[in-house]
Amino acid sequence: MKHVLKLALFGAFTAALSASSAFAGSANVAVAANFTEPVKEIAAAFKSRTGHELVLSFGSSGQFYTQITQDAPFEVFLSADSARPKKLADDGLGMKDSVFTYAIGKLVLWSKSPGVVKGEETLKDARFAKVSICNPVAAPYGAAAVETMQALKVDAELKPKLVEGANITQAYQFVQTGNAEVGFVALSQVINDKDGSRWLVPQNLYKPITQDAVLLKKGEANAAARAFVDFLKSQESRAIIEKYGYEVPPGKAS
Repeated sequence: MKHVLKLALFGAFTAALSASSAFAGSANVAVAANFTEPVKEIAAAFKSRTGHELVLSFGSSGQFYTQITQDAPFEVFLSADSARPKKLADDGLGMKDSVFTYAIGKLVLWSKSPGVVKGEETLKDARFAKVSICNPVAAPYGAAAVETMQALKVDAELKPKLVEGANITQAYQFVQTGNAEVGFVALSQVINDKDGSRWLVPQNLYKPITQDAVLLKKGEANAAARAFVDFLKSQESRAIIEKYGYEVPPGKAS
């Protein structure tokens, strides 16, 4: 009898798993490059909780905005700014009631070598050959870097030393590979770096990097896309986001 009961329970468990898998779906998500590591962790947690799979693409916010306006198959967009998600919603390419701030980013001046970055004096002394930034038109972290240099009145002196990446990942890679001694990167990229040196750029030197998400029109009928947008607001997701050095705007977690 016990053997039969075990088989019955196993069969019920297997059926439940099969049913869950049958309803699991996938969603195509465009993600600003600065949010690469946090979203990978969030995606894993999301799959564990729901069975839904996320197909993640990484790049600059400007690049993704252009692709979305040209009918790219993305269903959710996690931008590094607030303007592009709002415009997509205003233009009918995103769901107006879905736009929300999922993170507020932090800009860092970073070197992979200890003792190199010592605060704003590093930029004023400019004892380096190259400093990396990401494209200030396409990437909000690049715009924040330019604002910082302008606020410190070092932009003219540093202009010949700039190495520009298409996105924040490339700006980081320039420093990592030695093509630039220092670079403006996202705090999330170096928060676990124990060997290099960094300066957390004061917020008064650049406009807040308010990062908004939007459920795109292509994802309106996709249960996985809608569930992911909801999950991004959960306490579990918020804890992961904060772990990578972002601020999470006040508000009740779902």
